[in-house]
Amino acid sequence: MKLIETWRWFGPDDPVSLADIRQTGAEGIVTALHHIPHGEIWPVNEILKRKELLSAHGFPWTVVESLTVHEDIKTRSGDYLVYIEKYKRSLENISACGIGIVTYNFMPVNDWTRTSLDYRMPDGSKALYFNRVDLAVFDIFLLKRKDASADYTDAVIREAEKKYSSYSPGQLDQLASVIMFGIPGEVKMTLDKMRYKLAAYHGMDHQSLRENLKYFLSQVVPVAGELGIRMAIHPDDPPFDIFGLPRIVSDGEDLEFITNAVPHPSNGICFCTGSLGVSPDNDLVEMIRALGTRIHFVHFRNTKRDPYGNFVEADHLGGDTDLYAVMKEILDMRQQVNVPIPFRPDHGHQMLSDLSVSTNPGYSCIGRMRGLAELRGMQTGILRSMGW
Repeated sequence: MKLIETWRWFGPDDPVSLADIRQTGAEGIVTALHHIPHGEIWPVNEILKRKELLSAHGFPWTVVESLTVHEDIKTRSGDYLVYIEKYKRSLENISACGIGIVTYNFMPVNDWTRTSLDYRMPDGSKALYFNRVDLAVFDIFLLKRKDASADYTDAVIREAEKKYSSYSPGQLDQLASVIMFGIPGEVKMTLDKMRYKLAAYHGMDHQSLRENLKYFLSQVVPVAGELGIRMAIHPDDPPFDIFGLPRIVSDGEDLEFITNAVPHPSNGICFCTGSLGVSPDNDLVEMIRALGTRIHFVHFRNTKRDPYGNFVEADHLGGDTDLYAVMKEILDMRQQVNVPIPFRPDHGHQMLSDLSVSTNPGYSCIGRMRGLAELRGMQTGILRSMGW
């Protein structure tokens, strides 16, 4: 049995229209109600409104990405009990509308983080890029986080000082806006807001955050299980600590802890090859074997690392991760279960005519369509070669 080919869409304001997506060959849509504030209940009428819009263009709503976890839940402070109950209500409403997979993440304060959204590739296309020196420029000199220098090597700090001195005010503002970009269609972060959120994590270590995640799972997974919803946590992006914050969904040990914390089939993983593949210590094929049927959703993406820990979003089949081996392992696992597993081409280069139009960073049409075509062809080849 094949994987379901899906496409992420950010709603009616997404520059890539549903009519455009019809031409990519995608079989389903991955989306969320980004206009609803984090932590608030998703009303049935809003879910149905979005579902009906997708259906009018011939698409099922395959995966919710994402039902965001409020910061109070992550810190287990403030109104976290209220927000957990609201999360359960949203799950009930999502289930009532016939959607069976919900993705979320547990990254503190900042979601996915890059330092450039338009890194020029050798072929002239543009990609997302992460540079530790630029992160240090932001962290030390713009965010001015207390003791931030302790998180960087002397060599990185020296280069950050040079870059900070050479950047114009406009370049510094641009760097800050990129790092705090967040999810398209959602309220943007500011330096003051980020400092305020960081303060809530003061003194929190990896074990404390792990326990907070475990508590959250203990509350919502039984509900999800009764509703027939498969929960899929997305790995940290990038998969290492930043801004002095612990990140706890970064490697095989983390994923094992999560699946064992609440050992219910509904408690699973969104296996993102891009996030996990950034770390050279992660053996993605072995991780798939260990997780097995707890993988509920897959993001296929690739990155290319340099010796300093920087990375660029590569072509889907051209980075450090062997996506052939990864897809083959996932397809092998897929033959053992009688439930659909969707995937989507995650991110893509801004290329060809998309270079001249406004696009959501990483989510232009043509680059992702190229990735989807490559992945579709690879899936077909694997399935046929194995007699599946």
